[in-house]
Parts: sequence; C-alpha cells; structure tokens
Amino acid sequence: MLKTIDKYIIKKILSAFVFITILLIAVICVVDYTEKSDEFVNLDMGFIITNYFIYFIPYMANLLSPLLVFITTVFVTARLASHTEIIAILSSGVSYKRLLWPYFIASSVIGVCTFILIAWYLPGFNKKRLDFEIKYYKNRYTFGKRNYITQIKPGEYIYFESYNNDTKTGYGFTWEKHDSVGEKLLYKYKASYAKWDSVKSRWRLEGVEYRSFLKGKEEYKQLPAFDTNLVITQSDFESKYMEHEKLTINELDDKISTYKLRGELFENYEIEKYERYAYPFAIVILTFIGVIVSSRKVRGGAGLQIALGFVLAFVYIFFVFMGRTIASSGAMPPILSAWIPNIIFGLIGFGLYWRVPK
Repeated sequence: MLKTIDKYIIKKILSAFVFITILLIAVICVVDYTEKSDEFVNLDMGFIITNYFIYFIPYMANLLSPLLVFITTVFVTARLASHTEIIAILSSGVSYKRLLWPYFIASSVIGVCTFILIAWYLPGFNKKRLDFEIKYYKNRYTFGKRNYITQIKPGEYIYFESYNNDTKTGYGFTWEKHDSVGEKLLYKYKASYAKWDSVKSRWRLEGVEYRSFLKGKEEYKQLPAFDTNLVITQSDFESKYMEHEKLTINELDDKISTYKLRGELFENYEIEKYERYAYPFAIVILTFIGVIVSSRKVRGGAGLQIALGFVLAFVYIFFVFMGRTIASSGAMPPILSAWIPNIIFGLIGFGLYWRVPK
C-alpha cells in the first residue's frame, strides 16, 4: 500500500516529467522548424502544425523518453536531497531499498505507457509524419532497381526487368512456380508488362505467354490480358524510408517474416522490434541510476548532479545508436544491440547501488 511519502515522490516525478518533456519538445520543435524553414516557406503554419508537428511531438517525446525520465529523476531527487528531505526519510527508519519503491512505480507507469504508445499508436503518427516529410522535405523517390526478383511463396518467384513509379507499371514481368525442392520448373507466366490497378488492387498482365511442364508435358499458349492477385503490391516499389517506424509490433513480425522469405534485408525491422521491448526497461534502469547518483546532499547545490545526469543519459543514447549502427551492418544480432545498453547500465546501476551509503 502506498504511503504519503510514496504519493509525494510519485507526484513530483510525474509532474516534473510532463513539465520537462513539454519544455524540451517545445525547444526541439522550434529548432526543427528553423532547420526546415526553406521547405516550409510556402506552407501555412496551421497546416504545418496539424499535418506535421502534431505527429512530430509524440515521436520526439518517445525517442527521448529514457533521457527525459533520467533527467527528471536526477532533478527531483537532487532537489529533495538539497532540501534534506532524503536524509529525513532515511532517518525516519525507511530503508534505501524502500526509498526506491515510489521511483519504481513512477518509472513503471511511464514505461508501460511508452510501450503501449510505441507498440500500437505511435506507428500511425509516424506514418503521417514521414509521409509529410517525403512530400515536402525529402527528394522524390524513384524505384531504381533493375532485374528485380523476389520469392513470394516457397518455390514461387516474381521478376521485373524494371519498374516505373509514376505509371505503377513493371516491365519484363515473369512469374515462375517450381517444385518443392526448387529443381523443376512447373509453370511460368511471362508478360510484356504488369500494371497496378489502384481501383481493383490487382495487377493487370498484358501480352501474356504461358508455359507449363506438368506431368512430363510441355504446354505453351498465349493468353489474353487478365487481372491477378500477387503477394506483392505497388507499395513494395514505393519508398521504404523509415518504414520500420510506421509498423505496429504485430506488423513488424509480419514484415520480418515476409522479408526473410524474399531474401531481403530485414535487420532494421528486427532492431526496431527489440528496441520497443527494451525501452520500458531502460526507463526503469535509468530511473534507479538517477536516484543513486543524486540522492546525496552535496555542497554547491544540485547543479553538478544534474550535469552528471545529462552526461550519463547521453552516454546511454550513444550506446543505443552505436548498437543500432553495428546491428544494421550485420555485425551484431539485433536483439543483442537492443539490450546491450540496458545490460551495461543495469550493471552500472547495480554497482552504484552497492556503493551508495545506506
């Protein structure tokens, strides 16, 4: 059961977290607008706010949430220590371990809310934000691959000699089906081109030739144009810019399975998936470290402790980005890159806890 002191600390942490988040995100929005002002010059401010910044704000709040929680914890705890409140709490018979309890509750609340946001809600916001960036900020995307081949099902392959984004048409189209061991060609469709029909959400094949090798007989015939469903759609040829940020946790699993089947790169999607699970734990770990480094009253006030909090938080962010870069290159398993910062800082927190005077 929560005591008065627990509620007092939890309230201070949550209110300070909200205040610091609003303050820092406001500054970041101003900087971001200034950086992109040349691209936004012809756009109405109201349009920019409702179509970009309203989705940019939750993205940045989530991205910086471990940093914000850590800074909040250091700020709140350092102020409590400077006012001799920490000493009073411990002197009343409360153990140092018990003192960590309200911090754990507050960080868990923030962590759970963060996970719910990044798992299911933030991807929708990210899609609208990124679509806005692609349209008004990024260079126009063109699918430049030639001789594109992909496996859509076991033993089933699709091939395009080239693809045009403007007309949503693939040229030199081939669709092959092989046996279970992949040695024998069962049948093959070849078309001059395959055009995506946005209304029907199907491909329209033109100039079709069909060749089969079923039951030991070869069959060849020309077919009239027809519509067909394929696993791939026109979206597979659109920009993949930060696509992993647009997907919910369930969609990430589906996308990873699809790309594994096709033999395409999927490391960024796995990194994104594991980082989403690691984020809430990072918030709790950094909260504990924040308490430990700032719970002692020091001469000169809390400035040094808050500065130390900033340094440690940025070191954590550095580890996150370094692990992400290494994993993207294939030099480290994505699950390891996502959890290494938590493991390292968890050990740091454990060491600090045993050294702190209790």
